[in-house]
Amino acid sequence: MMLAVVSVPAVCAAEPGEYSTVTDERLANPEPENWLLTKGNYAGWSYSSLDQITAQNVSKLRPVWAAATGVTSGHEAPAIVNGRYMFVATPSNQVLAFDAKTGRTLWTYKREIAEGFSALHMTNRGVALWGDNVYVASVDCVLQALDAKTGKLVWEATACDWQKRSEYITSAPLVVKGKVIVGPSGGEFGVRGYLKAFDAKTGKEEWTTYSIPGPGEPGNETWPQDGKWKNAWKTGGGTMWMPGNYDAKNDIIYWGVGNGSPWPGDQRPGDNLYLASVISINPDNGKILGHYQYHWNDSWDWAGMNAPSLVNFEKDGKEVPGLITAQRNGVLYWLDRNDKGEITYDASKQYVKNNVFTGFDPKTGRPTYNEDHKLGTGKKVTYCPSVWGGKDWFYQAYSPKTGTLYVPFNDNHCTTLEGVVQPVLPGQWSAGIDIKSLRPDITEGAPYIGGIQAWSVNGRDELWKTTYEKSWNFGSILATAGDVIFAGGTNDRKFRLTMPRAANFSGSFPRPPASFRRPLATRSTANNTSPSFPAMASTSIGSRARCTSPTGGRRRSPKADPCGCSRSVTRTSVLLPNELR
Repeated sequence: MMLAVVSVPAVCAAEPGEYSTVTDERLANPEPENWLLTKGNYAGWSYSSLDQITAQNVSKLRPVWAAATGVTSGHEAPAIVNGRYMFVATPSNQVLAFDAKTGRTLWTYKREIAEGFSALHMTNRGVALWGDNVYVASVDCVLQALDAKTGKLVWEATACDWQKRSEYITSAPLVVKGKVIVGPSGGEFGVRGYLKAFDAKTGKEEWTTYSIPGPGEPGNETWPQDGKWKNAWKTGGGTMWMPGNYDAKNDIIYWGVGNGSPWPGDQRPGDNLYLASVISINPDNGKILGHYQYHWNDSWDWAGMNAPSLVNFEKDGKEVPGLITAQRNGVLYWLDRNDKGEITYDASKQYVKNNVFTGFDPKTGRPTYNEDHKLGTGKKVTYCPSVWGGKDWFYQAYSPKTGTLYVPFNDNHCTTLEGVVQPVLPGQWSAGIDIKSLRPDITEGAPYIGGIQAWSVNGRDELWKTTYEKSWNFGSILATAGDVIFAGGTNDRKFRLTMPRAANFSGSFPRPPASFRRPLATRSTANNTSPSFPAMASTSIGSRARCTSPTGGRRRSPKADPCGCSRSVTRTSVLLPNELR
């Protein structure tokens, strides 16, 4: 599911009107009534400063409109909103533009997938805005700029190579200073991770930065220099398949780096920079300025692809600029950052069970390992958390109002695998394990699997958590100034409304079952007095149907379905409290 908090214009809805140009200044200081970035702001907070939805009225949320996307696969992209224009990316290379007030489809863009293409995931995690364009990367390696008002193609550029190197793209792009930045997936196929930056006006490639240093570059010495595995850096993984965050004040990008390839670390002995790390980057030329590695010689598919949120926290009685992130390895990190892009360790705490890490260096955070749980070639091990981690790709949320980090987590699950040697061939799985053996094992008698944790950023302790007895949590979180958080990701066909201060669920809303869910926040408005409301998208399984409303939008109420829209494969929906309608 994806969720956005949106504001309904108080005036009668007509045409959405002129499109407001998205500038560097607007991206650096986004209006609360809009949602211009995948995580709401450059800092990666997934937080809305809108406060009209509160504990007093949240239980009165009701459907306003719904629109089918016509795609059955799991939807992982947030709704991006600029005024009355709402943009939704779906799997299979499709972007839809809606009138955020009425749900009327403004335009649809669909790019045919290249013949012969295949990938592990056909999803798309969102679009980016800049100028008068919408930017989207197709799963088959093409970055496209679309006219925001019409959906017409403005330019396109090749961003990766699926034919020779098995690369594909699921990430939303990030636009910084007129550059569109995106990187491919494909670590399980021996892809060496990288980012590319393109001129937002022309599509001209500006720079390429690899996550694994080549010979002669700092960090390459952490890879085998001779012997059987001396070329491991060429196919070592480290794909950067989630969008980064940006410090606009100091002009520094922070990007997460994925897992090692193949998974067994003994096939690439060494620390393996910059796998399972966060790196800082100069947006002008792509130069790596600094890094922090969460764990060395990654052997568990514990990718560090989620960039940390940029927050200030207290240290030695002073407020300092920092980074905070709940990583896939089950550890929550507090990191220091400065205006030069240097990243250093401050503190860490485990937030789910981890049977691999036996301790952490108090100065650097470098973990020590229980070798009995470290995957190797011909070595069968069980490790926790499983490859899906304490938190997978979905986003954490930070509320500056409460100083709280909200983490969608999964616990009490492990993986049993044995490492093998596999050749790296185009289009062929080469992760170093038998894909048929890839499954999670839930701990017998476990009281829960998924849930939400709330952590005090300054206090560095867990405030509360809610748990799901029989469900994973595969959904991002949205925090709001109204002291309500919104979350999806469970298998009970609901997204949930939570009172953060008390950890009490105040209500839920039924939705179609989704394989992936994605909450976030925005408001599109014609004036600042307009009421706000949440919008979401989720995936159901069934035949395709269309229900046309008098305004031209495809609608469905979850309680009444006179024209068969319950069979719609996927819907984008918005809700509003009765007294605000």
